Amino acid sequence: MLSIPEVEQVAQRFDAMAPLLNERTRRRFAAAEALAIGHGGIAAVSRATGVSRRAIAVGIAEMEDPNPLPPECIRRPGGGRTPLILKDKTLLEDLDRLVEPTARGDPESPLRWTCMGVRKVAAELQQMGHSISHQKAAELLHVLHYSLQGNRKTQEGGSHPDRNAQFEYINKQVDAFVAGRIPVISIDAKKRELVGSFKNNGREWRPKGEPEQVQVYDFVDPELGRATPYGIYDIARNTGWVSVGIDHNTAAFAVESIRRWWHQEGSRLYEEATKLLITADCGGSNSYRVRLWKTGLQRLADETRLEITVCHLPPGTSKWNKIEHRLFSYISQNWRGRPLITYEVIVSLIGATTTSTGLAVHCQLDESQYPTGVKVSDEEMAALAITKHDFHGDWNYTISPRTGPVETVIP
Repeated sequence: MLSIPEVEQVAQRFDAMAPLLNERTRRRFAAAEALAIGHGGIAAVSRATGVSRRAIAVGIAEMEDPNPLPPECIRRPGGGRTPLILKDKTLLEDLDRLVEPTARGDPESPLRWTCMGVRKVAAELQQMGHSISHQKAAELLHVLHYSLQGNRKTQEGGSHPDRNAQFEYINKQVDAFVAGRIPVISIDAKKRELVGSFKNNGREWRPKGEPEQVQVYDFVDPELGRATPYGIYDIARNTGWVSVGIDHNTAAFAVESIRRWWHQEGSRLYEEATKLLITADCGGSNSYRVRLWKTGLQRLADETRLEITVCHLPPGTSKWNKIEHRLFSYISQNWRGRPLITYEVIVSLIGATTTSTGLAVHCQLDESQYPTGVKVSDEEMAALAITKHDFHGDWNYTISPRTGPVETVIP
């Protein structure tokens, strides 16, 4: 048996080498120490290093094996337990579908978080035929980029009594459309940005002591004005389209952005599509109350022959719009600390936005003018081919293409 000083020496040698060792070299190092000690060496080295006796025994067997593993291999092929997600092919998909209706997004973070406890998640998955513990469910939620978080003050107003029911209704509509290979887009306008040499929040890497020089006061440059990025996010394909407007953020601008996306990208990606689902906020230029929004969509439906369904998020929940945390948050990260000195710079920075999950963004400048105060008559509203859904027809409705001659708008 080793004396206490000798055991400490083994531990010191192991600690010195540990940062450089992988699984294979770790057990081989421990095995060499055990062989040098002789009788009782495995137990002594295990106590000194924390390497299990079984691992040391495997290391000794490998050292005595006449056909050793190649140097680049850590263990023999087939070693180790098969990961659960490889044995159960539908587990991750079922888990994501299970928690998605209760998931919530934060526009400042790509992560999603869920209020459904892991024990409840595991129980639901077990009823679906999966063999899984609540500990493994928690591990897989992290794989899907969920995290458990506390409360945050983000509600924009009073909570509507049908808030959760509307989210569930939208989720069912999205699932049905995506399953039918029908385009589903999330839309919204990003915060208007000053164009010029102005401070932009965030930091970027630059030579020490050489920060970007910008103006002290953030007064609008009368020649450059402001930029309004209007985004279209394709939920199924994880792609973004952004029109950068130089004029007012009106319903006409919103519809024109959708029109350009469809003619230049959507119609190519969805050649057989006869329908389109739009998820949007309740307020702003694409509000369910704005007449110009609905008449613009009607002209778009007439022109493209698409049946356009719109589902609005309930009031006070715009921060949970998918485009916020799947597109806009990455744009903000990409241009942090960069003065938006020209429209060309804005378009380039948005178009260069990518993520490790494959997000791709197309961006173009819209130099058209969109005057405010445009009125829509009762007669024009009465002529719309609009069908309200049974559930909250004010938030959920479908606009069908009308028959007759159609005036085509070239983007």
